[in-house]
Amino acid sequence: MTGPAPASIFAVELLAGLIRRGVSDVVVCPGSRSQALALAAAAAESAGAIRLHVRVDERSAAFFALGLARETGLPAPVIVTSGTAVANLAPAAYEAHEGRVPFIALTADRPATMRGTRSNQTTSQLDMFGAAARLSLDVEPPEFGPEGEFGRSPNTDPDRLAARALSAAIGSRNDAPAGPVQLNLQFVEPLSGTAGFEQMIAAGFTAAGAEGADARAALLEAPGTRAGGEAAGAPRPGLPDPDQSTTSGYVHDDDALTVVIAGAGAGDTAEEFARAAGLPLLAEVVSGSRFGREAITAYATLIDDPEIGGLVERAVVFGHPTLTRQIPALLKRDDVEVIVVDPHTGDHYAPAPGVRVTPTATVSADHDPRAHRRWLGAWVTADRALQQARSTVHEPDLEAARETGYKERNAYARAEVAVKKEPITRELLVESVWRATWPHDRLVIAASRLVRVLDSLAPARKLAVHANRGLAGIDGTVATAHGIAVASQTDPDPARSAGTTRVIIGDLAMLHDAGSLLLPEAPELRPRIQLIVGNDGGGTIFDGLEVAGTTPATDFERVMRTPRKADLRALAEAYGWEYARVETRGDLERLLTTPVTGPTLVEAPLA
Repeated sequence: MTGPAPASIFAVELLAGLIRRGVSDVVVCPGSRSQALALAAAAAESAGAIRLHVRVDERSAAFFALGLARETGLPAPVIVTSGTAVANLAPAAYEAHEGRVPFIALTADRPATMRGTRSNQTTSQLDMFGAAARLSLDVEPPEFGPEGEFGRSPNTDPDRLAARALSAAIGSRNDAPAGPVQLNLQFVEPLSGTAGFEQMIAAGFTAAGAEGADARAALLEAPGTRAGGEAAGAPRPGLPDPDQSTTSGYVHDDDALTVVIAGAGAGDTAEEFARAAGLPLLAEVVSGSRFGREAITAYATLIDDPEIGGLVERAVVFGHPTLTRQIPALLKRDDVEVIVVDPHTGDHYAPAPGVRVTPTATVSADHDPRAHRRWLGAWVTADRALQQARSTVHEPDLEAARETGYKERNAYARAEVAVKKEPITRELLVESVWRATWPHDRLVIAASRLVRVLDSLAPARKLAVHANRGLAGIDGTVATAHGIAVASQTDPDPARSAGTTRVIIGDLAMLHDAGSLLLPEAPELRPRIQLIVGNDGGGTIFDGLEVAGTTPATDFERVMRTPRKADLRALAEAYGWEYARVETRGDLERLLTTPVTGPTLVEAPLA
């Protein structure tokens, strides 16, 4: 055969179609069957049309792509070869499904004729993501016709496939939300080859990249396009919706004792509604809504207070609450009306039967937010007292500092030194990181015990917070954070790219994703990322569950807490990360006020 291989032409046109429609990042894992896609991605990078990211571990690559999408709002297609490579994408795909994050998997496959024959690296990889997939297509091998023309049936036309994949991955208002897509692409030999067509391909990718910039802006400005954070998932074939009623929209215009609840993915919308209505905002620390005068930090404690939480008559829920037992307990009360705001079809957050689901929530134009000032004031006053009691911030004794006597000044100095030598507790660690994070930084919080501690005491601040709370698993946190760091620090807006990505993570969550510490070689970016590991010797999150008091201590320690004694310094050095160990308040303060210049692993043994 002369000319380029059909696989290569197909790969070039598929990627060009994605790029023209706004895709700016592509993640490649090496493999033979996927070589046409990988080489096309390299050509696109050379033409300046995309940012190319190469990862050797498909599971890590998928979570890295998830992080890129969480930050940019657009999918970063992941290219993998056949076999177990595809299965390794599943954990990130399911997190994308439940977390409503756009995700595209381009999975190379052997031709269908080889399935069921036990041929090498051939398995049933179509529909690997099951009902979680927004779209899953099995694409026949591309080929030239008898006259040399490239076959373009509706099911194999690469440009149409690109359009369908991107639309399904991003989702839209009043339709399925963002989530995972799989294009399972059958390739036959020759698996690549573009001799003589390199200049044409480069020109095509250059043009696609220019079109893509405008497409990206249009996608991200489109009303109702929500990528990277809304709760629940797409419709699941064969499963009925929960018991719920759907209305055209909720309008707040009465004096019912109402609270606004914000879970993961709620974002600015929940804060804007609470502010306009003058209502208490019970915003999880991962919600992106914990800011403004209505935000209540110690909401979990106050829900249990019969004189405050016990009076709630209505709850308006945005996003996906997952961090406390108090929120679902409140929403299951017979005397509380529950309204869940979710513009999408399919699964909805429904902790109890009879939940009212509405696509929008607004405040009546003639509503005066001051009508709720006594109700809001009761929450705010109690919250301030609890915050003051729980805060780890050290307030120096200013009167002692102004003393002129030798003994008094010496006592003051000794007291201040003692404070600097205090051991690091969970509370001190997470609150210090929260307060040290700036609006242009990114904060990533793992599904460790630490996120619940932070949720109980973090004061209201408008920060860019990310967390994989779709399934709340510990898998892939390091890779996700790496993707967020790279995406934010390559943003063309200097105000957005100047920050550092800080990660609050437990020792087990870090060790679970230790392979993602492997850094790519140049020309890829080595981002400013600070992986802060709260090391308490295992899964202490289980200490607060009933099982801790009903199980023999040795069995609980072995199969639940699972302590591990890995050498984090050696691990960091092996992967080329800077390493720091902080053991006292003073160590932590110095660390958090020192500029981060590259990947750094910080170990903080917890008292």
